[in-house]
Amino acid sequence: MPIPLLIDTDTAADDCFALLVGLLDPRADLRGITMVAGNVGFDQQVDNAFLTVGLAGRLGEVPVFLGARDPLERPWASAEDVHGDGVGGLKRPDDGHVASEEHAVDAMIRIAREHKGELRIVAIGPLTNIALAVRKDPEFAANVGSLYVMGGSINARGNITPAAEYNIYVDPEAADIVFSAGFADVVVISWDPLTITDAVFDQGRIDRIAALDTPLARFFVRANQATFDFDTRVGLAGSSHCDSLTALLAIDRGYVTAESRYRLEVETEGTITRGATVFDWQSDDNNVTAIEKVDGDRFYEYMLGMLASTPVAE
Repeated sequence: MPIPLLIDTDTAADDCFALLVGLLDPRADLRGITMVAGNVGFDQQVDNAFLTVGLAGRLGEVPVFLGARDPLERPWASAEDVHGDGVGGLKRPDDGHVASEEHAVDAMIRIAREHKGELRIVAIGPLTNIALAVRKDPEFAANVGSLYVMGGSINARGNITPAAEYNIYVDPEAADIVFSAGFADVVVISWDPLTITDAVFDQGRIDRIAALDTPLARFFVRANQATFDFDTRVGLAGSSHCDSLTALLAIDRGYVTAESRYRLEVETEGTITRGATVFDWQSDDNNVTAIEKVDGDRFYEYMLGMLASTPVAE
């Protein structure tokens, strides 16, 4: 039976590919896409989401809900220097589809109630919407089956500051609320060490994707180019694909080769450590499972197979 899934996203580059996982994998029943302020301008993120849904041939089937346009307490910080507009300059067709009138937080609460104990939420942006749902509905955390969070670093290596990963840095207060809310199953896909060891696509891998020459493969290469250029410029071996990995693991944990339980706390007050995540391996009060290693080659082959598909005609 397909898994009820909801993806909470700041759609740009790898978020688009994560959406494709949720949209195209037959094991997933994607109940909605909720938008949160993050990578690029909010309206651009919405266009990027609809563009991706259209490429997957799912327009009119999977609703898009608009959520928080700002973090809880702080000004928004973009990642446009990393992603550009998030889709390589592609423009969304005038398809006539619009976002739902229902607010993302209300939709999240409703869908969790409708699929109590079964819904898996994939949170691949700042955690603002999730925190607002926790605040609004005391039963929300208990209704969610599993929460998969792309965020943080086990080894305190950040990607926006020396200490902080972007998604947590943008809204650390929201992250603090979420990790303290009592979700039964919180799974964290971290930037370091996981992403930068097992979810990086080097030039050879990108070339294999380009050689597929399908609509999805061409979209991937174009939307990914700015991120690839940035990541390699700062010393990674290629572009990072943590969001796609998070979506896949929410559907299939079989790719995991190492994980551990931790007590995760978020720094909200530090001047130079804002958004840092502290993974306490000595605690008897653990609140997350952190994925520490996956079969990166198998993950890449999954993505290659997905991008080789042709869900819509050119």
